[in-house]
Amino acid sequence: MSGAGMSVPATSKDRTDEMMAVVDATWPPAEIRRADPFVLRRGGGGGKRVSAASALTTEISAAQIDVAEAAMREMGQGPLFSIRPGDAALDAALEARGYTVVDPVLIYAAPAATLTALDKGASPERVSLTAWEPLAIQREIWEAGGIGPARLAVMERAAGPKTSLIGRYDNVPGGTAYVALHGAVAMLHALEIVPEVRGRRMGRAMMIDAARWAQAQGAQDLAVVVTRANIGGNALYRSLGMAQVGAYHYRQGS
Repeated sequence: MSGAGMSVPATSKDRTDEMMAVVDATWPPAEIRRADPFVLRRGGGGGKRVSAASALTTEISAAQIDVAEAAMREMGQGPLFSIRPGDAALDAALEARGYTVVDPVLIYAAPAATLTALDKGASPERVSLTAWEPLAIQREIWEAGGIGPARLAVMERAAGPKTSLIGRYDNVPGGTAYVALHGAVAMLHALEIVPEVRGRRMGRAMMIDAARWAQAQGAQDLAVVVTRANIGGNALYRSLGMAQVGAYHYRQGS
């Protein structure tokens, strides 16, 4: 997928900038630096969300991109930029340098109260317990899903209210997730359902339980970010009535 000025899907109320501030707080990088007009993030192996640079202005010169690229390499990372609404000029400049588009992302949100009013489904019982620190079984489920120590370290870094969810299906482990609060928004990350219970509404039940935790913390909304390629995740969030409120993609250099 490429093309100068790749369009970001229109939403009824684009809240990308607001939600990316929630991402930075609830899924924080190991370090944030300024290299005006960019914010640089050092991820420590925690994935693109914590490693991508983002622009603070639409007016960016080639020399400023050069400086940002050099700084990211000095941090031990390849050049990676997060492209958000309004970044069309930067998007085109990076494409001209040979950057490729990777992992287009959608942002969903819904009022926590709307989610907590939903039915989790008929028996067998689906229930989530909350715990911080995550338990050994949760770490095993995450590890099996490709969420290893570097991403667990991201969760540990979050300074605000946070918890993990232990999903249980018919009294056996069914999944795990992490949710944290920033301002009036709680954001859920790293939802992983055990293969044996996929398709049995475990993810739906855990999202509703995450909303209950969020509401108890005073959050107004529950939000998630998910790649376009994650068909199951997108279907789950839409089935819950969550609205797309933003979008972004990455440009990755060599």
